[in-house]
Amino acid sequence: VQLQASGGGLVQAGGSLSLSCSASGRFVSVGFMGWYRQAPGKQRELVALILGGSDTIYGDSVKGRFTISRDNAKNTVYLKMDSLKPEDTVVYYCKCDSGGSGYWGRGTLVTVSS
Repeated sequence: VQLQASGGGLVQAGGSLSLSCSASGRFVSVGFMGWYRQAPGKQRELVALILGGSDTIYGDSVKGRFTISRDNAKNTVYLKMDSLKPEDTVVYYCKCDSGGSGYWGRGTLVTVSS
């Protein structure tokens, strides 16, 4: 499974940005899909997960500001980030589960200027 993330970039505080991540390769199905993020010197933390259906899980720091969704036909997960804060400036990583194994995409940097 290969994960290709897109989106990210520079935005002013209070603004919005969207990320997307598509899974490709040879697999039967994709289970959960989601996003984590990691600041330098810190552990990777959960941003949001969406399960096979529509159940979602959000990290406390993004609840009410970020929205995760997925297109199962395209094996793609989306992250809409609103009301961005400077502390949201980190590298975001896409992750998915397939066949009981976890797969990570390459990180994409989100920078929020104050």
